[in-house]
Amino acid sequence: MAPIASKLTPRSSAVITASGFALAFLYRILSQRLHNKKNEEIEVVIPQKDEKKEKPAVDQVFLARLLKILKIMIPGWLSVESWYLVMVALSLIARTYADVWMIQNGTAIESAIIGRDLELFKIHLFRFIYAMPAVSATNNLLKYGLSKLKLHFRVRLTNHLYEKYLKGFTFYKMSNLDNRISNPDQLLTQDVEKFCNSVADLYSNLSKPVMDVIIYSLKLTNSIGIQGPATMLLYLAISGLVLTRVRRPVAKLTMKEQRLEGEYRYVNTRLITNSEEVAFYQGNKREHNIIIATFKKMVSHANSFIFFRMQMGFIDSIIAKYVATVCGYLVVSRPFLNLAHPRHLHSTKSELLEDYYKSGRMLVKMAEATGRIVLAGREMTRLSGFTARVIELMQVLDELNKGSYKRTMVIENGLNRPTPLKPGSGKIIFKDHMIMFDKVPLVTPNGDVLIKELTFEVHSGMNVLVCGPNGCGKSSLFRTLGELWPLFGGTLIKPDKRKLFYVPQRPYMAVGSLREQMIYPDVHVDQRAKNINDAQLEDILEKVQLGYLLEREGGWESVKDWMDVLSGGEKQRMAMARLFYHKPQFAILDECTSAVSVDVEGFIYQHCRKLGITLFTVSHRKSLWEHHEYYLKMDGQGNYEFQPITPETKEFGS
Repeated sequence: MAPIASKLTPRSSAVITASGFALAFLYRILSQRLHNKKNEEIEVVIPQKDEKKEKPAVDQVFLARLLKILKIMIPGWLSVESWYLVMVALSLIARTYADVWMIQNGTAIESAIIGRDLELFKIHLFRFIYAMPAVSATNNLLKYGLSKLKLHFRVRLTNHLYEKYLKGFTFYKMSNLDNRISNPDQLLTQDVEKFCNSVADLYSNLSKPVMDVIIYSLKLTNSIGIQGPATMLLYLAISGLVLTRVRRPVAKLTMKEQRLEGEYRYVNTRLITNSEEVAFYQGNKREHNIIIATFKKMVSHANSFIFFRMQMGFIDSIIAKYVATVCGYLVVSRPFLNLAHPRHLHSTKSELLEDYYKSGRMLVKMAEATGRIVLAGREMTRLSGFTARVIELMQVLDELNKGSYKRTMVIENGLNRPTPLKPGSGKIIFKDHMIMFDKVPLVTPNGDVLIKELTFEVHSGMNVLVCGPNGCGKSSLFRTLGELWPLFGGTLIKPDKRKLFYVPQRPYMAVGSLREQMIYPDVHVDQRAKNINDAQLEDILEKVQLGYLLEREGGWESVKDWMDVLSGGEKQRMAMARLFYHKPQFAILDECTSAVSVDVEGFIYQHCRKLGITLFTVSHRKSLWEHHEYYLKMDGQGNYEFQPITPETKEFGS
């Protein structure tokens, strides 16, 4: 191998390198074509949103967005984050001065060795030994400060976003009303973490080289003159402009990478959530195709991104590393190779060697710092992609909290004509013990009109049975009543939403203790504030025939996975126990007793009447008609009927 390597000339090395890149480029084209052919065999198509978004780039818009987020992560000069920023900055300065000292002391040690000066060698060697703990402490203090800074940035930004995300029904609106954000879970977790890490790393990776350039420039100006540092700074400016131009696609590729990863995570989560239904349909092959198609799209983009990064790495290495080193050699060699230079007219070889090592190493360090500043542009371009995604999330959250959402609307008969119905154009009046719909259209968020005008009035004590085929508007009625969906017109009179309670067919079991399942969304402090003791809670459990749970599950403070521990009937009865605990004015029961026996169901309805809870019930059980005074029937064609229940309707009902 050695004889072959010795025969390589610079020209042949360049030819081999160019040939290697040409082969890599050809391999890339062939693999892409092969991948496209394989993709044609996949019948599954993952729908994409037709979005026209501006491409992220390192420009004034990016800087304004970054500044907006930084104000959230660093709320003030006296905040913890500010102190960690100062700590990192001081550590960086100390590390730079430590590097300068190490160069000077290392040069002195080498000079003593070459000059065979044992005493001088011992002095500088012991200085190095004494300095080791301080240098090590500086390096690790810098790592500690950066890690804490990343963590505090993430805590600040996460808390800010979750305050907006969980304000009112914003989390519901983002997933069900607004279709601009596809994967809020990924944005709130992974993207926020990557953004915070990228900001902290950029602060360190940019601050340290800038300090190095400043300090080494001052040192070198005193030794070899200002021309050398000035040449390096000029090279920094030119190479930075060139690489910034070349790196523009990085931000767009980063955004696409995060979006495709979110889609891949979504289809996996979707399968887990609907695993029972998929198993009944024997849809494993279909789901396999969907997941693999999504995964291949992500892999295809990853391959493209990897190849692009390889190309950029090649250009970065040449411009930011090797050419910078060449400039450094050219600058540092001038005083030594110019025999007429006044600086070394009378210097000995030992003095020349010591001066060269000291100046040369400083200039190499400065060249490396210059290269790192140039390469920091690559990190900044990547950061612009994360910044665009986080700022988009913040904008959508702000708009949703103001009651504004954006969604693709349905156009009837394919005609592109405007509809007179606008979300939020209705009026809500809050009044206790009464619910009245006055010419309220039932409209889905995408503009599908279920009922043009709905008008009826219910007072406390008037239980209403809601019936009709699937898709007729029963769930839409309750979502409008619960203020989950916007009002498209008319007037809705209702109690405050805290005085309405919804009991679904599949009750939600929270993370927490047995007590917290029953009093959800209250916590123990809220229970005590309502002057409700554990004996009263136990009495409620007995009423829904769940008193045995206390002994079986280990008491009120037992924490388990209640979705798995409780049976379907137990979960429905636990939901009714919540209803008895909260005692709202009105309750919406959506097939919530389907897994409960008829006798227990009858007692539950009688107890609701005793507590003064007025019910809106969706059920197909004939036995429930006797517990209601009115019925609201929808036919699914836009018509409805609101009438009192009579003996004739009881016999006719189903």
